[in-house]
Amino acid sequence: MSESAILEVNNLYHTYMEKTPLEYKALAGINLQVKKGECVAVIGHTGSGKSTLIQHFNGLMRPQRGEVLVDGQNLSDPKLDVKALRRKVGLVFQNPEDQIFEKLIGDDIAYGPLKMGLPLKEVRDRVKWAMELVGLSFEELKDRVTYALSGGQKRKVALAGVLALKPEILVLDEPTAGLDPFSRQELLDRIALLNKQEKMTVIFVSHNMEEVAYLAQRIYVLADGKNLIDGTPREIFGNTEILRRHHIAAPQTVEILAHLKQRGYSVDLKAFERESAAKEIVSILQPFRR
Repeated sequence: MSESAILEVNNLYHTYMEKTPLEYKALAGINLQVKKGECVAVIGHTGSGKSTLIQHFNGLMRPQRGEVLVDGQNLSDPKLDVKALRRKVGLVFQNPEDQIFEKLIGDDIAYGPLKMGLPLKEVRDRVKWAMELVGLSFEELKDRVTYALSGGQKRKVALAGVLALKPEILVLDEPTAGLDPFSRQELLDRIALLNKQEKMTVIFVSHNMEEVAYLAQRIYVLADGKNLIDGTPREIFGNTEILRRHHIAAPQTVEILAHLKQRGYSVDLKAFERESAAKEIVSILQPFRR
């Protein structure tokens, strides 16, 4: 395992319903490395293997072939302490209601720390810390019933429940799916805060390229259960041919720049950030302002 990598995947394969008429190969030799403190996005069209891949990160699925290493520990080890692994790697599913089962918000978030056998004061402190970190008022909401929550609030509660375990690696499957624009941006800001201020390693799956551009420091693109390409957002979003060929939408900034390029304007397709894209457009307009 690379010295700088906290998570590493080597030649990983996974086949559903193996040796049956319904056999389906979801992963076919995936390789991936994530450094400690990075924010990495995994993207690809539906069926490319993204969700299957991330479920290997905390032991929900075990490697059929190949290996997954978390902080140097091989997840194929039969002596693997799965509980310890899931305290280290927190996974938030796409549907937050799947992870919420207690009647009250505070009780749901406290479930994991209580199972760890922590003293009640520490459990309370962790619940308060996690709730405030995701933008939920501890005093106002800890005794509120979970069934009355909105979709955005459920996502925050599910995230807080994982954060209360204080994982080193946070894995998110479509973190903003189904949220309104305000709630989406608020949650993205919270995730960015976890990565930058709390120094938490973040790995997330998304179809939304705007949020990938906003959060990710590196991107892995999957297709048909295989690595297609990986690199920085500038490298990936600048390769419009690869994105188009594999039906992966680019951020709107990249699409605008690509249209301008097609019309003969000299623009940098890798300038995907809003500010950089705006400068490219302004540079085109300069001659017309004289």
